[in-house]
Amino acid sequence: MPNHLTDETSPYLLQHRDNPVDWWPWCEEALSLAKREDRPILLSIGYSACHWCHVMERESFEDPETAAEMNRDFVCIKVDREERPDVDAIYMEAVQAMTGQGGWPLTAFCDPDGVPFYGGTYFPPEPRQGMPSFRQVLTAVIEGFRERREEIDASVSQIRERLGVTAQIADTGQEIPAGTSAKAEADLLSSADRQFGGFGGAPKFPPASALEFLLDRDETDVTTQTLDAMLCGGIFDQLAGGFARYAVDQRWLVPHFEKMLYDNALLARCYLSGWKTTGRESWADATKQTLDWALAEMRGEEGAFYSALDADSEGREGTFYIWSEEEMRGILSTGGLSDLEVEQTLGYWGVSKSGNFEGQNVLHVAAGPSASPPDCLDRARELLLTARAARVRPGLDDKRLCAWNALMISALADAGAAFQDERYLQSSIDCARFILDEMRTEEGRLLRTWKEGRASLNAYLEDYAFLLEAMLDLHAATLDPYWFDEARALADLIIEHFEDSESGGFFTTSHDHEQLLVRRKALDDHPIPSATSSTALGLLRLSLLTGSEHYRQSALRAISPLAEIAASNANGFGHLLQAIDLATTNAPQELAIVYPSENQSSPFPGGALAAVAARSALAHTVVGGGPEGADRPELLEGRTCLEQMPTAYLCESFSCRRPVDRPEELKEQLESS
Repeated sequence: MPNHLTDETSPYLLQHRDNPVDWWPWCEEALSLAKREDRPILLSIGYSACHWCHVMERESFEDPETAAEMNRDFVCIKVDREERPDVDAIYMEAVQAMTGQGGWPLTAFCDPDGVPFYGGTYFPPEPRQGMPSFRQVLTAVIEGFRERREEIDASVSQIRERLGVTAQIADTGQEIPAGTSAKAEADLLSSADRQFGGFGGAPKFPPASALEFLLDRDETDVTTQTLDAMLCGGIFDQLAGGFARYAVDQRWLVPHFEKMLYDNALLARCYLSGWKTTGRESWADATKQTLDWALAEMRGEEGAFYSALDADSEGREGTFYIWSEEEMRGILSTGGLSDLEVEQTLGYWGVSKSGNFEGQNVLHVAAGPSASPPDCLDRARELLLTARAARVRPGLDDKRLCAWNALMISALADAGAAFQDERYLQSSIDCARFILDEMRTEEGRLLRTWKEGRASLNAYLEDYAFLLEAMLDLHAATLDPYWFDEARALADLIIEHFEDSESGGFFTTSHDHEQLLVRRKALDDHPIPSATSSTALGLLRLSLLTGSEHYRQSALRAISPLAEIAASNANGFGHLLQAIDLATTNAPQELAIVYPSENQSSPFPGGALAAVAARSALAHTVVGGGPEGADRPELLEGRTCLEQMPTAYLCESFSCRRPVDRPEELKEQLESS
């Protein structure tokens, strides 16, 4: 019989609805049941694309005897970490504090009030490699709960107090120390892997935010090596485009095969930033391949984007993506490639009989970025994609998350403007309109998730923050004041519902959110920007467009207390460091572009002037625009067109240089600023 998950919308929760475990979703009814019956809570947190989550389900949660023990002794709650990042963050922090490590599946044992007293990640069905079996853990936990209750009660009191630490971070009124950005840059460079790119050792996650920070500061040695290494590695799908979540090795060769929407949005934009900075066409191609993959495989009919593709298919990790040499030879030869072309293709992608992953081959550019692709490569790619399409596809997590879609809106908007590509820009607009139309309440509050016509769950700070930045990016790309208005409305909602008015900064949940053990503040930017850093950067950009000191001060109160730790741990604070860099630069600039009102129907009303701006690396410059006569953003007030042509005003503190209407003049101004 289905358990209590049967009416959920989360694909991850629905994967578990037919388990013999009497799973509950996170809800008041389950929490009340634990209190009423004085039973401990077994909290299991994961996500649909998680390989080891699937393994633990097969080994333990589908086992009738294990399930019977769980049902007898515990109230069992299953949580999708992507839908409930608030719950996940609390219990991940607790388990890491208790065990020194974390990850998913996350397993937390809690008292009836929901306070964790023991936990871990994956537990095997039988003892191995120093790990107890899951059933041994169940037995030990319930015995401890019944026989040593006083000890557990004492420990949960300490744990509850420790979990509230992030909320105690407070603004002291001190300015961000001079040289913070330079110190952070030095910290990043000192940890760079000069042989294989990236920072630190295996496993390696794509450091998109840290690379963006370095690119903003014109550091190209480490960024070039890292961007090239990831693009040539197996972490990049050499056939269809798109990046896997991380590499298990130091060389970016063998991926953990799941593909997440957020990684690809962030990396598409990172490669675009690299192209703007260096002009390397291979990075422009990487941006296009990644976005094209997302549009082809991750976009719903309504215009929003799915969350993830699983690492597994046919019960094994990576099966969809890997190849034997024999299979590839047969496909390419049958497809009409000559023997020489087959050898060239296999050599280019590093394919061998012994393979590089469990006897199979993960495709990668074996000779690195200097390798010249054979003339037959496009044809070979088509043949292999056709063959791959006949395989069992990885599972798709088709929920649409507000925050992750906002990241893709930004990537598409930026790419659409830079490449003057209407398809990318329209896709960005369609996604934004969907979120604003279908994922908001009548009062204008955002909702976290949408699936099959149903939007649900109170949105978190990251939903508002990422969408704030997306609206500013869409405004810069379209020069349409409508998107600026939406950005400003989101900023005001953030300040009203999330700001810590006493200590500064922003909570991850709104003032009227469900009350949990603690109310946290998000800090680090790895693997995606934190809600704090995104909020701060959005507010700083908005301040430059409007002249509002209120937005700037809210941002500074959030980032100032974190400046010192960010400078010393730069890889974990890349997006925050971009905000610090913008806040502390001596000469932030505003670029206003006005155009004749008859241009409003054009997808690119700013014409060649706007294209110059969109293709320039503008680390400390915000872009605003609108038709002549527009009074918002405030940066546009009093700006007129020269000879009824789009006209640009490059300004510092709203004091502007002479207006220009020729793209070469704007380019000269930007390059000399």
